[in-house]
Order: sequence, then C-alpha cells, then structure tokens
Amino acid sequence: MNTQKKVVLVTGASSGIGKATARLLAVNGWTVYAAARRVEAMRELAELGVIPLAMDVTDEGQCRAAVEEIIASQGRIDALVNNAGYGPYGGLEDVPDDQARRLFDVNVFGLMALTRLVLPLMRAKGRGRIVNVSSIGGRLVTLMNGWYHASKFALEALSDALRTEVKGFGIEVVVIEPGNVLTEMSRVAKDSLLAVSGDGPYQGLAKGVAGVLESAVIQGNGPFSPVAPEVIARVIWSALKADRPKTRYAAPCHAKLLLFLRWLLPDRCFDAMLMKQLAGLDGPKKCRLSPCKCCKPRGQAS
Repeated sequence: MNTQKKVVLVTGASSGIGKATARLLAVNGWTVYAAARRVEAMRELAELGVIPLAMDVTDEGQCRAAVEEIIASQGRIDALVNNAGYGPYGGLEDVPDDQARRLFDVNVFGLMALTRLVLPLMRAKGRGRIVNVSSIGGRLVTLMNGWYHASKFALEALSDALRTEVKGFGIEVVVIEPGNVLTEMSRVAKDSLLAVSGDGPYQGLAKGVAGVLESAVIQGNGPFSPVAPEVIARVIWSALKADRPKTRYAAPCHAKLLLFLRWLLPDRCFDAMLMKQLAGLDGPKKCRLSPCKCCKPRGQAS
C-alpha cells in the first residue's frame, strides 16, 4: 500500500502496542486516529499530529460517532488496526460469568462491530486493510488463562472467515500474533489471577502461574522475556505497507518457537512442558509426565 496520506484508525491506543503503532504510523506520514477510553493518556500522540478519539469498543454509539467523524474529515478509512483488548487470568471455574462476557464483548464482539462499520467504506473505495491484533494465545493455550485464549481463538477464526469474504472487494485481513510484550497488561493479569483464583482449589496452580508471570514476563527473566511494544508496532507497520501481506505475522522469535512447539508436540506433551515451568520455580523437579512416550515428531508412531 502507498502510505502517502493514508488514513488509519488504531484502537486501544492509550498504551502498549496501540500507542506504539499510532506513534510509528504518524511519523511515517499516515493520518492517524487513535481511539481509547483514556483520552488523557494520548496527549503525547496528539503532539505528533495524531487525532485522539474517546472510544469504548463495546459502545456502539461511540464507535459510530468516531467513524462518522473520520469520514466527515477525511472521506475514507484506508486501514483499521483492531488492537483494543485485554486478558485477565483465572481458573475457568473461578471467573464470574459477567467477567467472561465482558472479555468477549471487548476482544470479539466490540472488535467485529467496529469492523462492520468500516467495511462499507472500504468496499466503496475498492481497497482497505483490517489488521487484527490477536496473540500466540490464539493458537495455543497456557495455564489459568482459558477465557482469554477462547476469545483469541474466536478472533483467529473470525479473521480467517472475514479474509475470504472480503478478498473480492480489495480488502486484506491480517492477523498479528505477539508473544510476550512489555505492557501494563502483564501486571494486571497477575493481580487478577490472584484475586480470582488465589484461594480455593486452584490456589497452588494460580500462585505458581503468578510466579512465572512475575519472573518471566514482568521482570523479563528467561528465554521468553517480553519485548518492547515498538517491536510489534514495526510488525504491524510491515503488514500495512506490504503490497501482498502475509495472513499472519508472529513476533518476536520466541513467539514463533512456541507456535512451532505447539504444532510439533502432542497435547499431553505440550501440557507437560507448561507444567515444568512451574516446577522450575522451586528448583528442578521430575515431571510426572516425563519421560513422555508421546514426545515424537508428528508423523511417527507413539
């Protein structure tokens, strides 16, 4: 895509990946509309020429008003970066129904409602690009995070379906699958995990996972340490400017490694690998599932 004066709407732009993406696109000549609930957190973006918009993606009225404002000013929307989302942890049994529904309202239904608002505009122009920020958690599942993974699995499926439906109108749909990223969401996830499942039958698992989050993600120890949001922003930039974008972009390198291991290993073996992370917090322990007889590459008999 020729980025000369292209118009893009980026959601979830008050922090993390969304903020880094809005900043990068602005300095590269795009007309950027940055949407988030916390408008005050986007003041530095406004100094770069980014136009901040107050938007909760679950509020249809706010979404419609934002799109109408962009159309009135620019006459088009060339790209939509669906980045708004969150991921509280907790055992499936422990997470209240209203929290699970709110998660899907933001990560799935709100995202698709906004997408439906911009698609007619893109069809009319015969071109456009939808970039959905998913996660490697849309293709593999980690511990005590089932509802978040379910929402991202749903987003992956919707993206695949949408890609085929709108291809004939000149619209490309791209999925971004980040691994661990250094954002405030990690601390929120740890706190929510302990609040939801820190007591009760899953407290041992919850405290172990909270320890992994603190050590590996928040403090950045080990091979899966988080990267700066700017790393993922550059991937999104690549997906937007490519004439023929990939359908999926996974980043950084540890994300690609984990996706490969998930493809390679049988379910129980992958489960065992995750459990070994918890065992490692208190020193090496022999995994009950090791040596795992099913740990053979796909295509070999187990």
